[in-house]
Amino acid sequence: MECKEKSNLAACNCSYEPCSRKGKCCECLSYHLAMQELPACCFPDEIERTYDRSVKRFIATWAKN
Repeated sequence: MECKEKSNLAACNCSYEPCSRKGKCCECLSYHLAMQELPACCFPDEIERTYDRSVKRFIATWAKN
């Protein structure tokens, strides 16, 4: 399967500038899951900018909605 990096970038809200995985969703997801985290796109922008991408933060963020 071909990576659609350019179109993925349009939806990527990752604010970590030196990130080499932006637009490469497969790599990003694998990286974050290995660290017991979720990628930026799973969080609203204001939460994503805290860089707390833990599963605990994900649950806390979405459980209140």
